[in-house]
Amino acid sequence: MNSSLILRRFFCSASPVSPAPTLAVATSASTSKKKPLVFLGSPDVSATVLDALFNASSAPMSIFEVAAIVTQPPSRRGRGKRMMPSPVAQFALDRSFPSDLIFTPERAGEDAFLCSLKALQPELCITAAYGNILPTKFLNIPPMGTVNIHPSLLPLYRGAAPVQRALQDGVKETGVSLAFTVRALDAGPVIAYERLVIDDHIKAPDLLPLLFSAGSKLLIDELPSILDGTAREKAQPQDDNKATLAPKITPDESWLSFDEEAFVLHNKVRAFAGWPGTRAKVALVDSKDGHRDITELKIITTRVCQHDIIHDMEADEIICFKGSLVFPCGGSTGLEVLEIQLPGKKVISATAFWNGLRGQKVKKL
Repeated sequence: MNSSLILRRFFCSASPVSPAPTLAVATSASTSKKKPLVFLGSPDVSATVLDALFNASSAPMSIFEVAAIVTQPPSRRGRGKRMMPSPVAQFALDRSFPSDLIFTPERAGEDAFLCSLKALQPELCITAAYGNILPTKFLNIPPMGTVNIHPSLLPLYRGAAPVQRALQDGVKETGVSLAFTVRALDAGPVIAYERLVIDDHIKAPDLLPLLFSAGSKLLIDELPSILDGTAREKAQPQDDNKATLAPKITPDESWLSFDEEAFVLHNKVRAFAGWPGTRAKVALVDSKDGHRDITELKIITTRVCQHDIIHDMEADEIICFKGSLVFPCGGSTGLEVLEIQLPGKKVISATAFWNGLRGQKVKKL
């Protein structure tokens, strides 16, 4: 099987399609004693949830099965920009899940896709970082509703980037919520949640898997109550007055301004690690003739300076080296940069960068 060629196979369509798959799915759904669930997810963290569902559904006393998977369409990724399935689709194929039960609609409101979903007669739909808006006509299909794993303590950080925005704000505690999906953004009643204390150094790519792993356990624990309807009764409505938003991150936000205090910049580096990253421009000044070259640095790892280092800094615009690159910041604070990446190069330590300067001074812009 060529897993990079996933068909957008919808059983009901205006275009001619063989009726055989419809009959097979309908027969499977009607004869199985287990309740059919449909899972929606796309990135690697979603595969963590799908793995938990696969494992739980194979248990001897399981009352459910994964009847279908919905994910983002294949996209061009990697160095060769080859057309590749989403991480969730690839994970499912590697687990020998039927390829004709992996749906990749451009939009979850497509009529042909919704017709296919109805044919499966799902009892429940589960979403985890699916990346597509679910319209009312989708939400009306599963009788037990749709539940979502959201990596924040709702109603805090509703939106597309809850983990990144929480780290950017420097919170000491976050968590994951299991909530029913409604048309309003991440505003449905919360079934259960789990809190997680975080330290000052964890980055978004490391925190995200922890939260979805915790969310997977929540989901498996709560599935019996969701499927028998008692979860709907115990779910707690969110207080909209306490809601905060976590809007999607844009590449333009990746620039660092050293007029801000060091802890603000450190939190931004943690939050934007992976994508889009954080960047800064510096001037490399030749100590002999004063020639300046402007260089862009991708800032990989940082920490906030200790006070004794700040007092020893030479001048407000000069970046010094004290085991790390020390950037003077707003409020008489300093940011230690431990790892950087030059354009087109590999990540290197601050020490390696400093040793390669050959006497040039570094000034912030």
